[in-house]
Amino acid sequence: MTRTLFAGGRVFDGSGADPVRADVLVEEGRIAAVGPGLRGDTTVDVTARTLLPGLFDCHVHVTITDVDIWRNVNTPFSYRFYAATRNLGVTLDAGITTVRDAFGADLGMQQAVADGLVRGPRLRIALAMLTQTGGHGDEWYPSGYEAGFARAYPGMPAGLVDGPDEMRRKVRELVRAGANQIKVATSGGVLSPRDDPRHGHFRDDELAVLVAEADAAGIPVMAHAQGAPGIKAAIRAGVRSIEHGIFLDDEAIDLMLKHGTFLVPTLGAPTSVIRAAEAGAPIPASIVAKARAVVPIHEAAFRRAVAAGVRIAMGTDSGVVPHGRNLDELALMALGGMTPAEVLVAASRTSAQLLGLDDELGTIEPGKRADLVVVDGDPFAFDDLRARIRAVYQDGRLVSGSPD
Repeated sequence: MTRTLFAGGRVFDGSGADPVRADVLVEEGRIAAVGPGLRGDTTVDVTARTLLPGLFDCHVHVTITDVDIWRNVNTPFSYRFYAATRNLGVTLDAGITTVRDAFGADLGMQQAVADGLVRGPRLRIALAMLTQTGGHGDEWYPSGYEAGFARAYPGMPAGLVDGPDEMRRKVRELVRAGANQIKVATSGGVLSPRDDPRHGHFRDDELAVLVAEADAAGIPVMAHAQGAPGIKAAIRAGVRSIEHGIFLDDEAIDLMLKHGTFLVPTLGAPTSVIRAAEAGAPIPASIVAKARAVVPIHEAAFRRAVAAGVRIAMGTDSGVVPHGRNLDELALMALGGMTPAEVLVAASRTSAQLLGLDDELGTIEPGKRADLVVVDGDPFAFDDLRARIRAVYQDGRLVSGSPD
């Protein structure tokens, strides 16, 4: 067996401690030792560079490439799967070695990545997003036509559901189809045509059934929740993470602290919608208006959540945000009150905890899988961090770039 030594660099181990000079020894895809004076059979010289744990993005849509709905309507159905191979690859190149897809990726895509048929980060999949009639994810337009990003097909159950009995069956369908988590929209959203982000969706009895069925299957629930009523209903029902959290109020923050609920803020998503519209994408004016309205509210809510000590995991809403630009979110998190070390912990250890993978990933320590990112310069300078990534390793294998 070959023992590979990453020698001469500094290590940010994901715990929040300052980077320290240390070697990292990798054997059979796992970290065997961290410290000075180690020896290996082969050596990777990372002198003057920093090793980070493989990073996470806990909110992506790998089958969505842009927010131009008209373009999506005019694109052949299967094209999304070919585009996803590119999206996965550029995400891996950004140092993201594990992602949670928040709807769109299916079991075949997950297996293709796991088998090495497609290069990309590990995939955790939700399949569809559960939404009520008229809710975020119901793609009905006033013309009577349906147009958007979701489509049911074999292996991808439809997400539209109303009532506890339908909810029970739908969760079981998603589990049968291979979901690693259940995604539910408990509020309106920005990109959907006929709802308001401030309004709560689904009633308590529907959410109780959803969480009970997910618990029975041993999988967590993530909630698209922007309005305060939907956020609080989701937390009380027992969801594991709140996605976006735009209208978080003090009561919601207190509930998150009480229940240990994670926040995945996706701070860059609304501004990406605005930029796409300004670049000429034919996004309806009502959607652009919603995006503009929520940006300052989102930033203020995130700042309050950070100050209160809510557990933050990194997520971008990539697909809305361009794929490969995942690390732009780190700078936004720092502007929202997190220290640079806290930001990198959110993108590594805390994200691994959210996904239930912290026994295997998220930190650089003996016994963990050897997901490593080699970075030139200051790892806390987020504005150009992507440009300074020199190599990405997954399970000890070089999967992007070169350390030379």
